[in-house]
Amino acid sequence: MLWVLDQDGGRVRFGELQRRLPAITPKVLSHTLRQLERNGLVGRTHHPGVPPRVEYATTPLAGTLIPVFDALSDWTRAHLGEVLSAQARYDADESASASASASAHHLPKPSGGPPSGVPVSE
Repeated sequence: MLWVLDQDGGRVRFGELQRRLPAITPKVLSHTLRQLERNGLVGRTHHPGVPPRVEYATTPLAGTLIPVFDALSDWTRAHLGEVLSAQARYDADESASASASASAHHLPKPSGGPPSGVPVSE
């Protein structure tokens, strides 16, 4: 969210944040903004009027995180291919394991004769 707030370098209204972060519910967005404000990372400005307006912006303290975001972004660009390959290998292994497990549970029961491991008396 800080990344989104800082992208334009200006103040952003709640509705605009909702449009930029459609996967976040209004309740979660509101709660997160309050927590970020509490931690000194987001400033909230209330403009009285009809209707009242509230704008959010990153603080100078949040600005100190920008190099961290940039480093994460650089790392992602450099290693995304490796991550996607690892995910594909993992998913293939999981799929093979699930298929093998399903096959083992659906083996036909042997017909006739004693169950495996039971001694046969002659």
